[in-house]
Amino acid sequence: MRIYLDNCCFNRPYDDQGDIKIRLETEAKLYIQKLIIEGELELIWSYILDYENSQNPFEERRYSINKWKYIATKDIEENEDILKKAEKLYLISLRRMDALHVACAIYAGCGYFITTDDGILRRAEQVKEIAIIDPINFIKELKDAD
Repeated sequence: MRIYLDNCCFNRPYDDQGDIKIRLETEAKLYIQKLIIEGELELIWSYILDYENSQNPFEERRYSINKWKYIATKDIEENEDILKKAEKLYLISLRRMDALHVACAIYAGCGYFITTDDGILRRAEQVKEIAIIDPINFIKELKDAD
């Protein structure tokens, strides 16, 4: 199963773990990464992840997140199909960068777009081509499918 984790998801372990929701999302995200390493899930990377990660002011975080680019099975580069899809996603009130992330995931044939961004999650039902979900609910769906 192909999945796409957005930049918010990759950065979740660096957020304040004193908040229970953040801590649970972090644990779920780390479990998802374990499944990727074990080959049970296929991670997709993109040029948008490269760009957003390059803007991270914390070198250690940038480096740690960038390692996942080399674990990913596919690295999506910008193309006209992605830009057209992103423009349509922007029209449903996704921010431009978020729309590009989702468009990359759709283009790559991912089954899931995993995020901790509440703005994206609120618009999930408007996107029909891919399941947009948070890490906790993704794990629940995986367990229910077993």
